[in-house]
Amino acid sequence: MIRGARGPAGGYDAPMTPPGPTVERLPAIAPAQFLRAESAALFLAGAAAWVALGGSWLLLVPALLAPDLSMVGYLASPRAGALTYNLVHNLVLALGLLGLGWATSTPAPMLGGAVLVAHVGMDRTLGYGLKRPTDFRDTHLGRIGRG
Repeated sequence: MIRGARGPAGGYDAPMTPPGPTVERLPAIAPAQFLRAESAALFLAGAAAWVALGGSWLLLVPALLAPDLSMVGYLASPRAGALTYNLVHNLVLALGLLGLGWATSTPAPMLGGAVLVAHVGMDRTLGYGLKRPTDFRDTHLGRIGRG
């Protein structure tokens, strides 16, 4: 019964059966599963944009790995590494590059944005998140690896 709803007789608080399946019978899908699917879609969209913008499939693999060069900051310290890593591994930069390229009709920033969208999607799908300044393995998605 849904309290406060009009029932079949038209009065409030009358018993009413909601149409369709009840909430208890619907399959439970955890938010993490939705986020993982969303990340996989980002990867596919970024890769498709790369190709649609004229990028080579052959160069897509090395281009996908290039953003990880931002880990060089970890040579200085975990805090510097988290900063350099997070500056590159986010959708703000990726979408900003796509927008800049579109606004100026310049392919290079659009390709860079597309590969960053794909890279961020790939990383999130695999469980790698933005880094915390404490340790490389500490991310916004949780700790990577064991112990």
